Amino acid sequence: MIQLRLMTASEYPAYCDYFIDDYSQEIAKNYGHSIDKSIGLAKQDLLRCFPNGLETDEHELLCIDFGSKPNTSLVGYLWHSVKESEKSTFIYDFFIFANSRNHGYGTLAINALESQLKSIGITQIKLRVAYHNQRALKLYQEVGFAITGYNMSKVI
Repeated sequence: MIQLRLMTASEYPAYCDYFIDDYSQEIAKNYGHSIDKSIGLAKQDLLRCFPNGLETDEHELLCIDFGSKPNTSLVGYLWHSVKESEKSTFIYDFFIFANSRNHGYGTLAINALESQLKSIGITQIKLRVAYHNQRALKLYQEVGFAITGYNMSKVI
């Protein structure tokens, strides 16, 4: 059984370490920045969204647990932000730990998020996925997401 729960303050530093490392690599790969610049940009984005740590009304950081009791088996993270006026949420980050992949946890987590969102009147989930992230693209398409556009860039 998958449970989505709010991240605790004691879990937040580990999330920040993971996010900065993972996102900075994605920035470097997608935009051709040096790793040092990419780390700085990743830190800047995290600080912009969470200037007071987890104390925010705009964003929600969730831990994805597998098991019958919370905190028994952390398998990943999900960061999203609801816009009630648009009846939508945007997923900023969705990550299943490497040793927890291929067990269906990603699908179960998206389904659990959908259930939570429906109960509060949210009718749409939006996200971006990097073109090279075929694993994520496959998961999102399998759970019903449709491609709505392309981000493009050109280094000159």
